[in-house]
Amino acid sequence: MSDVIKKYVVLIVLAAVLAVVMMLSVGYGVMEMSWIDIIRTLFSGGDSIEFQIIYNLRLPRTLLGALVGAALAVAGVILQAVMRNPLASPGIIGVSSGAGLAAVVALMIFPALSGWLIPVAFGGAFITATAVYLLAWKRGVEPVRLLLAGVAVSSLLGAMSTAIMLFNSEKVAGILDFAIGSLSTRSWPQLELVAPYIIAGLAVAVIIAPKLNILGLGDEIAVGLGMNVERMRLCFIALAALLAGAAVSVVGLLGFVGLIAPHIVRMIIGGDSKILIPGAAIFGAVLVVGSDTAGRVVIAPEELPLGIIMALLGPPFFLWLLRRRAGEN
Repeated sequence: MSDVIKKYVVLIVLAAVLAVVMMLSVGYGVMEMSWIDIIRTLFSGGDSIEFQIIYNLRLPRTLLGALVGAALAVAGVILQAVMRNPLASPGIIGVSSGAGLAAVVALMIFPALSGWLIPVAFGGAFITATAVYLLAWKRGVEPVRLLLAGVAVSSLLGAMSTAIMLFNSEKVAGILDFAIGSLSTRSWPQLELVAPYIIAGLAVAVIIAPKLNILGLGDEIAVGLGMNVERMRLCFIALAALLAGAAVSVVGLLGFVGLIAPHIVRMIIGGDSKILIPGAAIFGAVLVVGSDTAGRVVIAPEELPLGIIMALLGPPFFLWLLRRRAGEN
């Protein structure tokens, strides 16, 4: 079996795992239901409690989690390639913090902008990504300088978000889930709001994935192949900002998905963006939906927010990745 076929087999396996995890997400919670019961309830419709729980609570939450996970994972793939830093991700280099700060400002200071939450979050993410890139630029971008600039900007934006919430304490309870990162209470309205942005962004990422491979060869080679490097880099940054901004606008400040998913998939199928992008999207969806499901059942009937689950998974993975890279050097 050729390597290409093996990679596509891996994608099929990941897709099957995602289907299973999504079914578990719909079936598990305070009220557990078998797959047969789920299918029977969905097709029967009606006003039963089971139907309301599945159709209005668990199903849209599961679909939204899958889209958010895919968006953050693909944003991570793009940022790691464009910034030539395997440690880059929307959370670590501040893109999510920029989107989050913009969203917090819209929700708490200018509530009239809440209807424009996705464009506002996109603007915050794009400005932050561009600022980090420019701050790290000095006759080129070095991975360490980029990481340090991203961490500094992320900390600054996080402090600004905290300050805004501190001075608007009477409104904090309304966005607590947003600050932590959660899918709780999310339903069809949130899914319908972000689905067009995320699906379009993912489709564009898959289509232009070959250009990401060319960009990864280095500026000189890319220019030699006829690419306008800076324009293409700006387009990729905008695409990553759109995906991260759309995800943050509904799930809040969810970290580490864009770091964990690309690296695990890259270790399995390699760094070809044409395969890596769909693979990371699927695994990111598995990671978010699976973590959200675990948060619902581990201390049931209470619920552990998704952001806390990812905060428990992310730092050990990040530290392992740092040690692994130090060993390679």
